[in-house]
Amino acid sequence: MPPLTSAVPNRTLRHLLLAVALVLAQQAAQVHALSHLKRNLVMAERGGKCVPPVNHPAEQCIAYHAVDSVLAALAPAIDPPQVTLPTIASAALPAPLAARIVFDSRAPPALS
Repeated sequence: MPPLTSAVPNRTLRHLLLAVALVLAQQAAQVHALSHLKRNLVMAERGGKCVPPVNHPAEQCIAYHAVDSVLAALAPAIDPPQVTLPTIASAALPAPLAARIVFDSRAPPALS
């Protein structure tokens, strides 16, 4: 049976701590992304040749990739203005020529 009380007794305090942890993790992910900026500039200047290695292990990149970016989390929160496009009435155009039978059957008529 699970314990009835937790280490953090107040539910509001738990939510607040989770929000603070999320903000700090996103800030750390942004700082990590900026650490790659110098390497990316050198790579652009040299055309991808003789590029210095990254100063941290790949596991750190993978860990921060899970957090991603602050902007990606805010994208659904932005409400773009709703623009209504004018409706265009469809018009049915007449056929330019009457349909023509291309092949006339020469078989005898069916017995009726």
